Amino acid sequence: MSTPNENGRVFREAWIAGVLKHFPGEPKPGYVTPWDQTPDWEREAATAVYGQVADFIRVSDGNTGKLTREQKGRFVALCWIAQIHKHIPDPKPSYVADWDDLPEWQRQTDADIFERIELES
Repeated sequence: MSTPNENGRVFREAWIAGVLKHFPGEPKPGYVTPWDQTPDWEREAATAVYGQVADFIRVSDGNTGKLTREQKGRFVALCWIAQIHKHIPDPKPSYVADWDDLPEWQRQTDADIFERIELES
């Protein structure tokens, strides 16, 4: 069984892989910061969202494979928004943007994260 720290790392690695795959052009350095250099709050958030997705997969008896990529990505995005509110008292609007306001690269990355967690679960 993996530890929470390892789960957060998997989340972060999936984020970085998605950014490198989907981001148009050169991503901001903060988007691809390695796990060990990621701020504590962001590591906590990544670990929490990994856990929420893994729990969702578990309580769905593995039927999340029937969800669309958009549905998977929306779930990750919503869980992340809750973590932003938990850790940042007055976040910038772009940090808590709803799905329809996210750039396409971020939507695809969020869906990739969900699918990576499905593989791990």
